[in-house]
Amino acid sequence: MSARPLIGISTYLETGARWGAWELESALLPAGYPRLVQRAGGLAVMLPPDAPEQAAATVARLDGLVIAGGPDVEPARYGAEPDPRTGPPSRARDAWELALVEAALAARVPLLGICRGMQLLNVALGGTLVQHLDGHAEVVGVFGGHPVEPVPGTRYAGLVPERTTVPTFHHQAVDRLGEGLVVAARAEDGTAEAVELPSADWVMGVQWHPEMAEDLRVMRGLVQAAADTAASTPVAYGP
Repeated sequence: MSARPLIGISTYLETGARWGAWELESALLPAGYPRLVQRAGGLAVMLPPDAPEQAAATVARLDGLVIAGGPDVEPARYGAEPDPRTGPPSRARDAWELALVEAALAARVPLLGICRGMQLLNVALGGTLVQHLDGHAEVVGVFGGHPVEPVPGTRYAGLVPERTTVPTFHHQAVDRLGEGLVVAARAEDGTAEAVELPSADWVMGVQWHPEMAEDLRVMRGLVQAAADTAASTPVAYGP
């Protein structure tokens, strides 16, 4: 790669941060995400929530997009009633990030969904989610780890060909796959741990948290795809 591609990372708003006497609403993102992008060779830019109609113009300025982890997707987004163990909805974040995913797919911008981001990718393509899954995040606030097995012949297997143990923290998972998606890695219990869209230039979701690990291979795959796309596409600015 010659130039470092610009990788946008979705963030979320939270009230309660303080600066002196002022209570502020802040755009937040765990530091592991931009560090992972930077270590993989990209330039990281944070994307605070905005009106969904601004998603296409935002994505037009990016070489690649990461949808970060976070709260449960509202079940209404995939036509389900909420399970009692599903967290409270984050409707503004759902709307913004789903619009980002749809804009990236339409513009063929390389896309990586992480944990919630993988689930949103599945929902954006018409898939559904398992609302509660025992054994993948036993203690609130504590990351676990379990092995995942790549599916031979997938893009993910080309990046990570061997069985690996990954840092994980989730209680939901992909159920019915969205249109065009295939499973690229599974946990020992059969849970889909990575998905990808073979018809796209580079679209992948992973259920674990690569920003909590030393393994850069998945993010390097995104960054390389973003660099290749940037090299072959003129800069486009939205309205």
